[in-house]
Amino acid sequence: MKHSLSPLLLVASIGVLWGCADISEEVPAQAPCNGHSDLCDRGYDQVAYLTTHNAMSNEDEGWMGPNQLRSMDVQLEDGVRGFTLDTYLEDGEALLCHGICYLGSEPLTEALRRFTRFMEDNPREVITFILESHAPFEETAQSFEDSGLLSYVHVHTPGTPWPSLGELVERNERLVVFSDEGGSAPWNHPVWDHCWETHWHWEDPAEMNCDPNRGDPAHSLFILNHFITDPIASEEDATQVNQEDFLWERAKDCQEESGQIPNFVTVDFYSVGGAQNVVNRLNGLDTEDP
Repeated sequence: MKHSLSPLLLVASIGVLWGCADISEEVPAQAPCNGHSDLCDRGYDQVAYLTTHNAMSNEDEGWMGPNQLRSMDVQLEDGVRGFTLDTYLEDGEALLCHGICYLGSEPLTEALRRFTRFMEDNPREVITFILESHAPFEETAQSFEDSGLLSYVHVHTPGTPWPSLGELVERNERLVVFSDEGGSAPWNHPVWDHCWETHWHWEDPAEMNCDPNRGDPAHSLFILNHFITDPIASEEDATQVNQEDFLWERAKDCQEESGQIPNFVTVDFYSVGGAQNVVNRLNGLDTEDP
């Protein structure tokens, strides 16, 4: 006798099969942190970050003697996650500038609002500021508050492990601030209580080494200064020292000597050479997927 499924049973059977297919496809991948899901479970101090030296000083916006080609907005879009910034007070206003403010400057509050907008639009990104402070802290703190950026700051308890990137994302504490004038507020971390660095003034690539400069190498965060100043920054010099093989060899040498990953790979003219690829390689990531 020939048997056939009733239309109702046939529909139910198809639904079960479809549901089974959906189950296998509904397992979500872990959401990324700083663009990569592999970074979410790593401690903040176990990750390398592309960092721009004098990030505010850029050719796009007409700064004289710039250290970068692209604006800070473009830097953020390009994957820069560490920013060294200099604050000054001129005529009662807190500014970002580099020594001589008529060569280029931006009101600090307006500059910080750029980062606030980025944080609002990119809720899984963690960024770091390393401030060279020439403005009074009260003025700087007011700019952080007025810009709305203060709501994102992380406060690290000394002596405790750094949280993972995923934890910072979940807490929405996605901005870590270090300063050479730190300590005036819990979020304004004294940089040399947490970090150490290599020397920062090099006039010849052959001089570059991994010797400690400021900070104690026992600290958990490592600033790898990797730029030429002869007498000022130049794109030509950056093209040489930012070349991927050269930067990779120095970064790996310094990691082997110190036993620490270079956390803040700090460069001039980040957009020339292979600095982003080196950071990805330090993080064990696919260099084709920045």
